[in-house]
Amino acid sequence: MDGGHVTQHHSATRRFALDGGPGVVAQSRDLTRAVLDEWFGPRGPQASTAADDALLLVSELVTNACTHGDAPYELRLDHVDGRVWVQVSDHSPERPRPHGRHRAARASGHGLYLLQRLSAAWGWVPRGRGKTVWFEIRLPGAEP
Repeated sequence: MDGGHVTQHHSATRRFALDGGPGVVAQSRDLTRAVLDEWFGPRGPQASTAADDALLLVSELVTNACTHGDAPYELRLDHVDGRVWVQVSDHSPERPRPHGRHRAARASGHGLYLLQRLSAAWGWVPRGRGKTVWFEIRLPGAEP
């Protein structure tokens, strides 16, 4: 034995096909909530806030995919060592971009602003004839 230690990594993945029809935003939020409950169980106040942020961001990404992305077709969640990586894939190759400066009083157009404010990181990648928009969020106290 060399006296070194082995680092254990906890990881899991859930993938859900989305039909992009009515109710897909609520469906995606419900799926995300169920997966977070499965992975992290009861949460303290900080982790509950982070989970609520994740649900809001899922709603925003799926809404954006419906509005600008020619319908979402997949929701994917990956859990690695207390971090959750969420991906929403849609059929549009258009990169996500804000429509003008953020204005809090507007009824819409807050999705990318919220991504920047609430996630640990976010981005997008081309995928087939469409794209995947992703974000990462950390759940405090949820490390293995």
